[in-house]
Formats: sequence, structure tokens, C-alpha cells
Amino acid sequence: MKEENIHIRWANENDAAKLLKLNDAFNGVGTSIEEVKESLALSNELIALAVIDGQTVGFACAQYFKSLCYRGLQGEITEMYIAEVARRRGLATLLIAFIEEELRERGVTSVKILTGQRNEMAIKTYVKSNYVRTEEVLLQKNL
Repeated sequence: MKEENIHIRWANENDAAKLLKLNDAFNGVGTSIEEVKESLALSNELIALAVIDGQTVGFACAQYFKSLCYRGLQGEITEMYIAEVARRRGLATLLIAFIEEELRERGVTSVKILTGQRNEMAIKTYVKSNYVRTEEVLLQKNL
């Protein structure tokens, strides 16, 4: 098997088109390139990219916040996507570790990840990174 050049880095405005393509494959939201650029410029969201041999093949997003309800900053990895052609190479684990390190440096003391109950591959990845499955229930409402 050919050795690949795998790199994890932070996204910037120059990555807008790549992020748009990956997010469309993942979420199918249909945002515009201008919206992606604006989000990259104005948001406090952390967006990490997985790159293999110069090709952007995945991303992960995280946010963090302070709440009077908890001690310390809380974090959440909100999105994680690896293009199908690049899966099973450890990229999700690398993205998680990369984001966790940044969150830790910013003072975050607890991180959570939300995924579907039947998304067993993702759950295995998160458990491998020492996340613990909880009994929380997600309730959602469109406004």
C-alpha cells in the first residue's frame, strides 16, 4: 500500500469551496460559498480539515462556551465527516485529537459529541477516543 501524506490543519477562507463540497455531501444543506466564507471569518467555530496528499477529504467542527450551570468551559464536537474514499484510515481519530488539544488549550474541561444511535462506525470511533455513551435524550423543535 502506498504511504500517504496525511495532514490535519485548521480551515481558512481559502478552503471555502472544499468545505462547501464536503458539507453538501454530508448535510446537503445547500449553503453558498459566500455563506461559508462569512462563517469562517465571523464565527468562533473551530473547523479542522483532514488532508491526504493535498486533497481535502474530511472536516470536523467544534464549539465551546461558558455556562453558569457548569464549572469550566464546555465543548462540543458538532460535526464530523470523512469522504467515503478516505474512510478507515484513522482520520476521524486524528481530527478528534486535533480539536481536543485546541479545546484543552482554551480551557475546556468537558467535550461532548452527538451522533445517531445507529451510527455504529462513528460510535466506535468516539469510544476509541475515550468518549462514554450516556443515556441523554435529544429533543428538537423547528422554530
